[in-house]
Amino acid sequence: MKIKLLLSLIVISFTAFAQNTTDQYFKLTRAGFNENNAYTTTAFVEKYFRVPGNEGFNASIHHVEDILKKAGFVAQKQNEFEAPLTYRIEKRTMKNKTWEPVDANIDIVGETQPLISYKTNRNMIPINCGSTPAEGITAEVVYIEKIVPAEIEKMDLKGKILFSENSPSRLLATALKAGAVGVLGYSMPKYTQPEVHQTSIQFGSMRANSEVWTLLLSYAAKEKLKAACLKGTTKLKVNIETKIYTAEELTLVANVKGSEKPSERFVFSAHVQEPGANDNASGVGTLAEMARLTASLYQEKKLNPKRTLTFLWGDEIISTRRYITEDSTRAKGILWGMSLDMVGEDTKKTGGSFLIEKMPDPSAIWTRGTDKHTEWGAGDVKEKDLFPHYFNDFIFDICKAQGKFANWKVNYNPFEGGSDHTPFLQNKIPGLLMWHFTDVFYHTDNDRIDKVSATEMKNVGISALTAAFSLISADENAATSTIAQVKSDALARLKIEFDLSKKAIAEGKPASDEKHIIEVWSKWYVDALATINKMPVTSASTRVGSSIKVATIELEKQTRVYLEQLK
Repeated sequence: MKIKLLLSLIVISFTAFAQNTTDQYFKLTRAGFNENNAYTTTAFVEKYFRVPGNEGFNASIHHVEDILKKAGFVAQKQNEFEAPLTYRIEKRTMKNKTWEPVDANIDIVGETQPLISYKTNRNMIPINCGSTPAEGITAEVVYIEKIVPAEIEKMDLKGKILFSENSPSRLLATALKAGAVGVLGYSMPKYTQPEVHQTSIQFGSMRANSEVWTLLLSYAAKEKLKAACLKGTTKLKVNIETKIYTAEELTLVANVKGSEKPSERFVFSAHVQEPGANDNASGVGTLAEMARLTASLYQEKKLNPKRTLTFLWGDEIISTRRYITEDSTRAKGILWGMSLDMVGEDTKKTGGSFLIEKMPDPSAIWTRGTDKHTEWGAGDVKEKDLFPHYFNDFIFDICKAQGKFANWKVNYNPFEGGSDHTPFLQNKIPGLLMWHFTDVFYHTDNDRIDKVSATEMKNVGISALTAAFSLISADENAATSTIAQVKSDALARLKIEFDLSKKAIAEGKPASDEKHIIEVWSKWYVDALATINKMPVTSASTRVGSSIKVATIELEKQTRVYLEQLK
């Protein structure tokens, strides 16, 4: 009994010490993160419709490069560790040409005001759409309510414009066979509330080098054109101007060299492409300020990272995947990855919520209680896909601490995929996503700078940097503290799942199924505890391993109690 009490006191002492270290990092990030810098960068980037290789994408990369240079990062010549602060721009010849929109306009012939124009709706032109002749195209528009491709192909649409309340990309091949010159379409998911936000258009794309152009309509424009078509013959004048040209794809990588184990690293990724302010100019701006602050703290000798911290800006998923897979030696040293995607939302305007998308845990399979997926939708996660690791709870608890400090709402969602955290996970590297959802302006041309909150970006940046600083210099005290934290989180989760299973059995669910859920959660956390053994930069004793063993025994004991009660 005395030995057990002594062990408890030792754990409490180490936990308090580690907490003090985290608090010191919080003090640095809270005092140093300049939300105006993040906001200004976001405003610069969001001006452009960004596609890899185009003018706006490259201007955004070089804008961040200027921030890095002013912060003290030097251009890498050969080796990324030739100086404490380095950056490089990787250039790749693109297989396909890049694209950018210039202007577009749709007029109903006989009316003075345009039906819709690029000046108010830059998402009306799908990516890869070509230009009309300089004088535009004037043609009759044919509204088709029910889409039956075989029937449309029989219609005489030669020289006409096909209009339907469907995604125009679905109709492109059919329209081409029927002789149409262009396609107008409409495609807005319910969560964007198009009847309320009637001017929104979600950006889309079409097949490159098509002989038929396509354009997207807002709810308001679609309803107006539909009413005109139902009244009688309607003609439109359409003007489209785009640029399609050969270009290079750029990826920007910056490193803050670790002093003891530089080959081990934490990697942040923020994608540049996509035309929105939140998606993802806010990620670009937040990460640029995080890199600036890290360089400043390093130069002021307030920060001495033991492992390397890497910042990456590029093409979503593609650039991150390349970074991981192109250098197998480098990949072995990537211990954590984090995606910053849509991190600046003014939640009062967008209706979204800050979320941490967890690595695959059992909630991705059995989503119940307060767990819920976003409108993005659940992935097809099986038990073999589960990824037990302390990273989930570690990051969530850091964010909760910032949430309590700043009165900032923090939540999480089960794994869904679809952003820069995915390549990390696919390569067996712990990876998380910081984002916001559900957002009524998601992927729409109403995702502009007025929907961005500098304060939100600051809270995200502070949380992300504090977590990274803590991990890249973690010692045995930090690991022991994390063991206590994860054990506490595990016991809390098991209690929640036990109560849900007990209720489910009372409602007629098989006890065997409910016991299995408890067993899977228990094993996930037991395996997650084991991963903490690799957290310290160096291990001078067996203390971490012993602490993991004690926590595991307690967790397994509680699991047996719950299983015995589930009859």
